[in-house]
Formats: sequence, structure tokens, C-alpha cells
Amino acid sequence: MDFEQAHAAFVDRHLSKRTGERKGRLLRGHSFAETLFLRNVWWPLFGTLDHLHPEYEIYDWNRKSQFLDFAFLPAYGRFGLEIDGFQSHVKEMDRDKFSYSLNRDTFLTGMGWNMLHFSFDDVQQRPEVCRMLLQLALGPCLMRGPAVRAADIAEKEVLRLAWSLGRAIRPKDVRDRLEINFRTARKWLRGLTAKGLLNPVAGGRGVRHYELAEGTRSWEALI
Repeated sequence: MDFEQAHAAFVDRHLSKRTGERKGRLLRGHSFAETLFLRNVWWPLFGTLDHLHPEYEIYDWNRKSQFLDFAFLPAYGRFGLEIDGFQSHVKEMDRDKFSYSLNRDTFLTGMGWNMLHFSFDDVQQRPEVCRMLLQLALGPCLMRGPAVRAADIAEKEVLRLAWSLGRAIRPKDVRDRLEINFRTARKWLRGLTAKGLLNPVAGGRGVRHYELAEGTRSWEALI
């Protein structure tokens, strides 16, 4: 499968799993710059788009929704990839936006993300520089990947999602956000309940919602 075929299947797969604003953001946000990054930088290095999530929704410290150009979510870590154009990310940025941009990256780093930024000019004109830097950033993690349990990463993701929602979390929330089936989502929630990290909330014919336990209600506890 060549890049064009893989990319078309990649976008279609993620569109099929999304609804509402998350789907709209993918349709609007995944454009020329993002596609060029995949074609010029990512594909020549890896030859696959596995574990990549385009226009991935995250939340800041105020639970404000934001979208990363890409999230790379293998079993051994979480990487946010941003392609920054000079016009939109520097020239037109005022002081408040500049401060917020720095604070957001620092916050995401504290929450376990590895944030990687690439300029559009480099992606378009000097992709070999981007490939070198990307390989340098991911290389150590790729080498130690098998030592990390995928289940640990999944549980952290569910807890962070529960915190960001600001309400009781449902299996449907986990299913939609992490793009897994309903049974797996419910299994993860029950596993976190057994560990005392979530509390079940009874309703209707059984447990339908889960709340963060007292010790996991602050974002510091989710790092």
C-alpha cells in the first residue's frame, strides 16, 4: 500500500469513529500542512500510520478543549505533534496567546505528554531535518517500548478523561474518546473501580456511571 492509499484509509477510519465536533474538527483541521507532514516526514520513517490520531482532543488546566494536529499513542508513551506555520503561530500571535501556548505545552508535559513541534517551512522544504529530529525524539522510547504495559497507559488515559469531563464518566465516553469497543471500555472502568480509583454510581438497572475517587480528583494525582 502506498502513502496515498494508506492516508485515505487512515482518514476514513478515524472519521468513521467520530461524531459531532470531533468529526467536524477532523474534516476542517486535517488539511495540506498535516498531510504534507505525514507524506514528507512520518511515512518515510515508519511506513505506517498506526497509533497516530489526527486532530486529537485534549484539555488544558481549565478543562478547555483543544486539538493537537496529531497524537501518537503507542503502548510506551504519549506524543503530541504540532505543525506550526509562521503566519498563524508567530506573526499573528499576541502576548496572551503566546503565554497560553507556552503554558499549555508545560501543562501537557506535566500530564505525561511529549510535545514535538515542527515548522511548516521545514516540513515543506527541509523534511530531512524533521525526520532526523523526530527519530531522535522517538528513538529512546521505541527502544524501551516493550517494557511498558499497555494496560497502564490505558488506565491513565481513562483517568485523565474522567478528570477532563468534569462529571461522571460512562463506558460510552471511554469508547468514543479512545476508539475502543464498549465491552473493553466497561472492563477498564471496572478495573479502575477495583483499584479504588473510581467509584461506581448506581442508576437504573445497574452501574452506568463512575466518579473519580477522592484521591484522584485533582489533576496532580493523574500524572
